[in-house]
Amino acid sequence: MKGNFETIINDSRPVVVDFHALWCGPCKTQSPIIKELASELGDRVKVIKIDVDQNKDISSLYQIQSVPTLIVFKNGKPVWRQSGVVRKGDLLKVMKQNM
Repeated sequence: MKGNFETIINDSRPVVVDFHALWCGPCKTQSPIIKELASELGDRVKVIKIDVDQNKDISSLYQIQSVPTLIVFKNGKPVWRQSGVVRKGDLLKVMKQNM
């Protein structure tokens, strides 16, 4: 996944990465918000989910200490990061600033 991950985040469009875990309650709250964001913004952004238990190398590389953690990448560089549940309105503001 690591090589694939690097290719995905190197897009010129913003890429929202949702670091989550299946056992995480707040992640279950965040998931539909992420889906709504992806649906609303369509092709203007990429959205991917990374299970921290299945992708320990990537999680370690980005020092994910709690889930959910969202990171927005643009051209391979992290431009925004937040741990905990993020509301859709707040995510939309971040995305519009980075488009």
